[in-house]
Amino acid sequence: MPGIRKISVAKGISWVEVPEAGVYLQCGCPADSVKHLMKRGLIVPVEERGVRFETGPNALLLSDKMLQNGEFANLAEFPILQMLYRQGMLIPGHVRNTGEKPIMIGIKEQLSAQLRYIYRGNYGLVSKEEIMATGTSEELADEMMAMKNRFAFGAIRESHELIETKEVRGNAIEIKNGVYIQRLGLNRYRVEYLDDYVDIDLNLDPDENYETPYPLGFYDIKREYFGVIHSGEGDGWDINRPCMSSVLMFQGKIFLIDAGPNLIASLNALGIGVNEIEGIFHTHAHDDHFAGLTTLMQADHKVKYYATPLVRASVTKKLSALLSFDEDNIGNYFDICDLEFDHWNDIGGLEVKPMLSPHPVETNTFIFRTLWEDGYKTYAHMADICSLETLEGMVATKERPDGISQAFCDKLKANFSIAANVKKIDIGGGMIHGSAIDFDHDPSDKLILSHISRELTHREKEIGSGATFGVVDVMIPDYQDYARRNAYYYLKSYFDTLPHYKLRTLINNSLESYNAGTNLLKEGETNANVYLLLTGNIEMINTKESTYNVLSAGSFIGEMSGIQGVASEHTFRAATFVQLLRIPVSLYMPFIKENDLYSVIRQLQGRREFLQQTSLFGDSVSTVVLNRIAQKMKRITLEEGEVLLKEQNRDLCLVFSGSLSRHLGPEHTETFVKGDFFGEESALFAMPSLLRVKSLEKSEVCMIPGELLHDIPVVHWKLFETYENRKSTLLSTKAAMSAKFVWNDEYGIKNNKIDNHHQKLFDMANIIQSSLDDASADMEMIEDTLCFLVNYTAHHFNEEEWMLKEIAPHEYESHKKLHADFLERVGTLRGLFDVAAQKSVRLALSEFLEHGIIGHILGETERLNHGLTH
Repeated sequence: MPGIRKISVAKGISWVEVPEAGVYLQCGCPADSVKHLMKRGLIVPVEERGVRFETGPNALLLSDKMLQNGEFANLAEFPILQMLYRQGMLIPGHVRNTGEKPIMIGIKEQLSAQLRYIYRGNYGLVSKEEIMATGTSEELADEMMAMKNRFAFGAIRESHELIETKEVRGNAIEIKNGVYIQRLGLNRYRVEYLDDYVDIDLNLDPDENYETPYPLGFYDIKREYFGVIHSGEGDGWDINRPCMSSVLMFQGKIFLIDAGPNLIASLNALGIGVNEIEGIFHTHAHDDHFAGLTTLMQADHKVKYYATPLVRASVTKKLSALLSFDEDNIGNYFDICDLEFDHWNDIGGLEVKPMLSPHPVETNTFIFRTLWEDGYKTYAHMADICSLETLEGMVATKERPDGISQAFCDKLKANFSIAANVKKIDIGGGMIHGSAIDFDHDPSDKLILSHISRELTHREKEIGSGATFGVVDVMIPDYQDYARRNAYYYLKSYFDTLPHYKLRTLINNSLESYNAGTNLLKEGETNANVYLLLTGNIEMINTKESTYNVLSAGSFIGEMSGIQGVASEHTFRAATFVQLLRIPVSLYMPFIKENDLYSVIRQLQGRREFLQQTSLFGDSVSTVVLNRIAQKMKRITLEEGEVLLKEQNRDLCLVFSGSLSRHLGPEHTETFVKGDFFGEESALFAMPSLLRVKSLEKSEVCMIPGELLHDIPVVHWKLFETYENRKSTLLSTKAAMSAKFVWNDEYGIKNNKIDNHHQKLFDMANIIQSSLDDASADMEMIEDTLCFLVNYTAHHFNEEEWMLKEIAPHEYESHKKLHADFLERVGTLRGLFDVAAQKSVRLALSEFLEHGIIGHILGETERLNHGLTH
């Protein structure tokens, strides 16, 4: 019987098939979605007419949200690659190359972002000019473009040449052959065929996360002076192992080499909290080395980002495309530390030399060293590389003069042969990965073969070793006590006014380790000890209050209940292997009183515990950072029915008690209760808010200055995700389903800063227009709308003028005059409010949106496109 079938694959991933119509639809594509399909038998190897290939989806439905619960919701790179290459849809002469393209389905915003992200994932930097903008010489840029074009089969192609896109809005659209899809709401879809249908919901619950396709277990790993933890030897197709990566230990500090999918699962298995990570050394921007960056963006400090400017530029362009934010926003999450190619860069005694690697996107391999007896100890990490055969085939010849030079080829080959005490290499094969045979006579002491999804062959076993997850190679053992060093750092940050000798009183206590799953302190118990978390993560749980948070290194456990001698309000449970400093309450209490700290701690503790119980500040924010916020936080009281004043809404607002409602004109959009927050647009972008907030009962609201949050990546990341999701909700319920003002890519000027700003104006214009069309909207709502327009227009112009000074200074003065004239028109419109009837004001505002703001943007686009090219 013909019909439609739906399979739930994993959280956030479903499969819909209509075999009769030839439709195989993958719904949702978070990290490692292809591996989940493989594990469920929905992608399998087959053979047809002597050609081996894989089955799989031919269409892909994107999430409406770019992020869910802190993780990328749309990572279409590997699903599309699977269709193009492993299924054979793009390979010339392949039995599956019928001329059909992979179909990608979604809302316009996500389709556009994914096309840009896939484009950058395929090619990285796409012109000689982009490469030279990183400080690369013209000669090297020419060599790189020649190599890049060879990898790209002669031409860099836009994503739309490889992928068919279908935008969903309000009405059902045909996927193909009579199979239709309709968007029902935010992340909710219906797929129909004949008289049958299935519904798809891509939303995650607030306490859900995307799943890891493989189990990892838990490991208790000692921090070494210089060593490497092998955290991944698979590739993007390996269903049993994480992708090729390593964790470097130096003087007890933790550095990552690459950030692949499901990074948080790997860190938890290894007993490493995100706040323990000092930095990441990044090889390149392919998803199997890139998708875990969101984990590092959720630390309470800026993780140091180490790469050459060439790789950093490539990664930044891909990340900004994926998240639709300005390229310089990466500085909100990482401390950028550029490395110089082919030189030893000193990082606090750890030296690293990045070397250019032949790959379709900009890639640097690394060799690390540090001084020890009889010279240096070294570790080399070579991901990703190509085979020598592929590299030599790129050299220019008389028949094909468009290749690389022999000298460039020889230099890249020389990088392969560098010896190290331990050396990990990519042997993934094919055109863009390495071959074990090229390292048959490698002079390194130990060779680790990596980046494969299969067992090693007998010949490969003769050449090098394998490494299972969690195995450690120690180059220099540890003879120091790094745990107590870290304890001192956390205590000094907490008790910053006390001298060293007083802190030693606390440090001179026992260090204790606990297995994953151990309850350290249960709700209702009184504790005789206060604990300082040094490594790993601890869960803080109270199911009655619906509280669940994860604490990282630097957090105190049981401090206030211990001081007050009361029962704990939460259960604290080791989520990983953990190490803690145990401080008896019988010592901690007199220590606090003797140093006159009791009143200060009591004052901050109540605020800090409240912050720790919220979704915004509860995860991965250390005690020290929470104290800093608690010191600056102010609390205001609102009576029932009272509206939060605009000037009060310039800070981040956190509900301490009571409940509040937020309105867009007459429409209720959201209710806030204890622990909820709003005002993220002001905290992130210093933008005015269009929405009004009214207290439903007597309520207390904590006000936190936005600038205090800019250097806390995990908070910045959650605010950004909330802003995007709330915007998506507004556009879904109001304007997006029947938008009057539709952004088209041709309106852009190829400058992400200005284009993103103009797209936000389009979004806001649709929301405002939808409210104006609502006959129930009163004059108060119209006045709010007008105030928003005045404030936001001024905000936009200030931002744009600042950007023009950087990218088109010759256009600055003329645009500044245009902006002044435009703001005068806005002022005239505001004056109309005082004298005109409601209907006239509505018409004037609507006219202003269409011919004023939108017309102004299109006019500026034409002027800037002309100005930026002259």
